[in-house]
Amino acid sequence: MTLTTPSPQPAPPDPPPTSPEEFAARLAPMRREILAHCYRMTGSVHDAEDVLQETYLRAWRAMRGFENRSSLRTWMFRIATNACLTHLDGRRRRPLPTGIGAPPADPRDEPRVDAGTPWLEPLPDALVWSHAPADPAETVVDRDTVRLAFVAALQHLTAQQRAVLLLRDVLAWSAAEVAEALDLTVAGVNSTLQRARAHMANVQDVTPLEPTDPRRRRLLERYVEAFEAYDVAAIVDLLAADVVWEMPPYPGWYSGPAAVGELIATWCPATGPGSMRLVPTAANGLPAYGLYMRDADGTHRAFQVQQVTVGEDGVRHVTVWFGAPLFARFGLPEVLDPA
Repeated sequence: MTLTTPSPQPAPPDPPPTSPEEFAARLAPMRREILAHCYRMTGSVHDAEDVLQETYLRAWRAMRGFENRSSLRTWMFRIATNACLTHLDGRRRRPLPTGIGAPPADPRDEPRVDAGTPWLEPLPDALVWSHAPADPAETVVDRDTVRLAFVAALQHLTAQQRAVLLLRDVLAWSAAEVAEALDLTVAGVNSTLQRARAHMANVQDVTPLEPTDPRRRRLLERYVEAFEAYDVAAIVDLLAADVVWEMPPYPGWYSGPAAVGELIATWCPATGPGSMRLVPTAANGLPAYGLYMRDADGTHRAFQVQQVTVGEDGVRHVTVWFGAPLFARFGLPEVLDPA
């Protein structure tokens, strides 16, 4: 008599959660990924958080019908993508000033706010990483997929093109999976992807120095020192020849060290050394700073957040956002303690 070992039976699928608490706990590991996906789609952290909540609500309501035909992660991203498409219906895209088609502005002209445009927002690193990503290979969210240039380029696509491109090229879904998720044909997915890729191929991005590169650390230290001393000449000396400076909600953008230096010297409200203090943070996988401006009573108050891209030849790109509410998203105080 020959004894045989029975073949192992596949484990039964996990039963659906029976409480909101169990549901939230099961989805917690993928929360940061889904938030990053919603940010790529919407270009706004505020909108991404709203869509994330809507995603969880839709998923909880539909959980009883989840039949384990796909992974829970795939199912959640399908819900999130469609929630984003619903949210974006009829909404205007979120550009950066460099993306609206205007030539560089004259730094001698006073910048004027365009409050009617919904501008692209920064993504605080802390929302998608527990700490600044020292090694991108070890992070759940690839920092290149939330880089500002990439997300800004996505905003020029239709919402459906964004969804197809992100599902295919970022999440690595098959064309068939995307077609099922978005109620399209495979041919429709492929043609949409081709148009989206053609646009994204024209994106010109700066390759930043790696976080471990000592040149980046030294240059950023000098950058902070120059701003805190309000030494415009020193700031200009750190800028690359093709540096770009932009600062939504001001639609003007500036090109070249001379223009950026004149902009800062002419319109920055600082009066001298000590007027500004910079606190390090990070946005979209790059170094950023909360800049505090000293007011008449000597208090340093939240003024702007600068994201700084450092390349081989100096500071290549600076994007600046204004407003105290933005500081709270970065976990920064509105007022600094006296130095």
